[in-house]
Amino acid sequence: MTGRQRLIMVLLLTASFTLAVDFSILNVALPRIGADVGFSLEHLQWIATSFALCAAGFTLFFGRVADLFGRKRLFIAGMALLGIGSLVGGLATDPGVLLAARVAQGLATAAVTPAALSLLTTSFPEGPLRDRALGLNGSLMAAGFTVGAVLGGLLTDLLSWRWAFFINIPIAIFVLILAPKLLTESARGTRTKLDVPGAVTVTLALLLLVFGLTTAGEKGWAEPQAWGPLAAGVVLFVVFFFIEKNTAHALVPVTILRRNNIAWGNIAGILAFATETSLVFVLTLYLQQVLGYTPLGAGLAFAVLGIGTVAGGIIAPKLIGKVGNKNTIIAGLTVQAAATGSLIFINTSQTSLIIVLIATLIGGVANLAAIVGFMVTATTGLPDSEQGLATGLTTMSQQIGITMGIPVMSTIIAASLLQYAYGGAPEQVLHAVLPAIGINAALCLVAALLTALFLRRPARVAIA
Repeated sequence: MTGRQRLIMVLLLTASFTLAVDFSILNVALPRIGADVGFSLEHLQWIATSFALCAAGFTLFFGRVADLFGRKRLFIAGMALLGIGSLVGGLATDPGVLLAARVAQGLATAAVTPAALSLLTTSFPEGPLRDRALGLNGSLMAAGFTVGAVLGGLLTDLLSWRWAFFINIPIAIFVLILAPKLLTESARGTRTKLDVPGAVTVTLALLLLVFGLTTAGEKGWAEPQAWGPLAAGVVLFVVFFFIEKNTAHALVPVTILRRNNIAWGNIAGILAFATETSLVFVLTLYLQQVLGYTPLGAGLAFAVLGIGTVAGGIIAPKLIGKVGNKNTIIAGLTVQAAATGSLIFINTSQTSLIIVLIATLIGGVANLAAIVGFMVTATTGLPDSEQGLATGLTTMSQQIGITMGIPVMSTIIAASLLQYAYGGAPEQVLHAVLPAIGINAALCLVAALLTALFLRRPARVAIA
């Protein structure tokens, strides 16, 4: 790796890590934000939902825009939007302005994440260097969610929740100063008209999917506001498929979706992200409602998960070099299932924290190994002109997984609590959490089995 490649990697990883932190940095501060800005309790979730909707809904669109019109240009524009949105959010005094700032941050995330990832994959050839770069990227992005929870608690307690916005501004300025000098604009695809019907259809489908999943987590799956958007989203995905099949310059060529490593690699990625992020949600309930930890204390307890994800990102490229992408994904998900399964032994005793710390450490290493294996698999065997599309798909899979897992676990926990007249006692919460943990571990095993049965090893591109 040359000195310039190292600087490029630091620049891109800094941007990706910052965006990952933004997913969770405001979560523990939501009640205080609502009190200061004037959000009612039932509308408080829109501070997180407005961000997630835009981040997931527009990522595929921006991934293709990066291919056609320039990744460097989109990356710089997205970081500028992140800085502006963060400044507006930090100064917001009413709900409308704050939501507009979160929308801007979500759009910036949708633009920067696939652009940064495709700049990373095109800066390093397929092989050990790219595997290493993707490993570090995956570990920092996964660690970012944990760091966001801890950092959000610290900033809110010691300074103000507004610093959760302001902290992005110097990082955005740092990236904007260095990016024009370090990054080289990648070769752009053939200048054609952007597939507007496909872009509008898939963006609406993703928005409806994320909205439906979020509503299901808030109000339950029986609510028309949950299953209605989900059903509409599925219909639009079918419409999108037929549009792409009959469009000369498709947003997502059907041929790329037929590639085994693209299709099954992304399925494995969705399940890997869904299981680990939803487990954090389940354990947060356990630590606070059963063991009595404060939000900040619960966030600090997940520091070992952050350590595990960083370690997993370092180990994964070496593992891929020895056993290959497919076996790395299978091994990672299997070990993650075992670590998650061990959590069925937790109880109301404070000593259960030891089980939580060990399980999340091992599970974090294993999950990140699977995620890096998925990232490498789903970006292998494609020309540079399609890397934006490939990384747009992987980013979409990541964000759908993050959004999908929590509503599923919420439904399982809520169903368990319904049998109790007063569902808030520690023992009752514990008995609701344990089935969710068991199903989470089972999903990890299902993901490993699907990968073993259907994923074929992608062919390596020869390195000169």
